[in-house]
Amino acid sequence: MKRLSIGSLSLMLVFAGCSSTSEVDEKYGEKITLTESTEISAILENPGEFVGKRVLVSGEILEVCPMMGCWIDLAGDEPGQKIRAKVEDGVIVFPKSAKGSMAMVEGNVEEIKLSKEEAVEWRKHHAKELGEEFDPSTVTGPETIYRIWGLGAVIEKGA
Repeated sequence: MKRLSIGSLSLMLVFAGCSSTSEVDEKYGEKITLTESTEISAILENPGEFVGKRVLVSGEILEVCPMMGCWIDLAGDEPGQKIRAKVEDGVIVFPKSAKGSMAMVEGNVEEIKLSKEEAVEWRKHHAKELGEEFDPSTVTGPETIYRIWGLGAVIEKGA
């Protein structure tokens, strides 16, 4: 039987401890390349400055698409704010278990202008996804939605 030196045994224990206690963040889609983050409040307060631009945002995941995992809502840095990060269906699939985790998303800011009829259909679809009731009379006119077309994301594992 081969004997291990104290140094070898210590090194093995260090590696074993690292691999058993650390968790790796989950990566989705393209690798994140931006190093500077944009506050969600900045996008929502001045969306015209960001439409068409690539940004990196971060926040707590408030909601995950329960149907296909094709979007997440991220909490903004100001109370009550949130922005949706939508990804190509089936290309990136966010797990429902990610709700409550912190995430970074890199993508392009989009502006979607909806007529009143389109807004009713969009809100009806969204309510169906979440299993909620929808009252069409709550839509009073055309709407503009700002979101991130997500290209890559990292969801933090454990804390």
